[in-house]
Amino acid sequence: MNRLKRLFFFPLACCLGNVMAQTIAPEGTWITPSDSCIQYVGRISFQNPDAPTFTYPGVQINARFEGTSLRMKAKPMSGYFMVQIDGCSPYKVSFNAPKDSVVTLATALRNEVHDVRIMYAIEGYERMPEFRGFGLDDGCKLLSPLPLPERRIEFIGDSMTCGYGIEASNEKEKFADETENHYYTYAALTARALKAQHVVVARSGIGIYRNYNGPKTGNADCMPRLYDRTLFCVEEEKWDFSRYTPDVVCVNLGTNDVSTEPYDKTMLENAYRDFYYTLRAKYPEAKIVFLSGSAMAGQKLEHMQYAMDAVVRQARLKGDMNVFRFDMSNQTGDLGYGAAWHPSKWQNEKMAGELTAYLRGLMKWF
Repeated sequence: MNRLKRLFFFPLACCLGNVMAQTIAPEGTWITPSDSCIQYVGRISFQNPDAPTFTYPGVQINARFEGTSLRMKAKPMSGYFMVQIDGCSPYKVSFNAPKDSVVTLATALRNEVHDVRIMYAIEGYERMPEFRGFGLDDGCKLLSPLPLPERRIEFIGDSMTCGYGIEASNEKEKFADETENHYYTYAALTARALKAQHVVVARSGIGIYRNYNGPKTGNADCMPRLYDRTLFCVEEEKWDFSRYTPDVVCVNLGTNDVSTEPYDKTMLENAYRDFYYTLRAKYPEAKIVFLSGSAMAGQKLEHMQYAMDAVVRQARLKGDMNVFRFDMSNQTGDLGYGAAWHPSKWQNEKMAGELTAYLRGLMKWF
């Protein structure tokens, strides 16, 4: 499968800072990933239960443990994770060592029970990251984790949903894993504000029918063609949709489709319609919200909106009153830009505020 460009419309003791991976001896008590006390959220392959694999950003690994320290082991070069312990400020850790790597997530904690939440920050389709367990103080153990929120959201999108370049200082920076971070996206911020679980199916450069700068007739590896996969780049393993049933599905696709000429407006509308039917078949009771925002403007945005509006209107005429549309604000530059003109952290905060308010009313999540 050809690689997609990594752009959406241009050529595709709590805060430890950006912690680098260390290769250390596995001392203490080690907990394997198959332990029943570890809580997972997201599209994850458990074909090897002691090395669960994932490729989409936003995958979460949660646990409750006793003791004064916590270490984590992952496959070498797995990339970046965000970590939060006991609700304190989150921090980023790096698994970029070329050999088996163990990162110390926390030390000198009080000798009591602690909660840890870990989120995969980047796109992992090239790295194929694996989680390989936790290290605790000698004699310590994991406890049953806190229950997940009952509310559930699924976000389907492109680089904006991934968090492409969100930590870059300006639009002149090129893509780098170091500046991609789903944790700060409108999607993750919205889920936290609404106290909801969220699962992400997103990839930079992908479209609803045509990936970035693809042929007018579309790409075989657009989102609807890959949506049923557990891992973005593995065709053989299909996702079991019974593992996660969202209350609401937010679809933020189309920017790549219209960002470069030529594109076909009829094919765009048909692709939205077909994907709506796919989602409705998977989730008969979920609300489906087609989104726009925040990188496109002008006539191209109007074409996206017209196509989405047509699909929503036709679905409602056929009796499905659980399909909706919502537009987040376009970026104007007053809130800065991320890498390659992608939305900045501040733009994402604005988008999240708008989407949170909309979903709170739609879902009655007060």
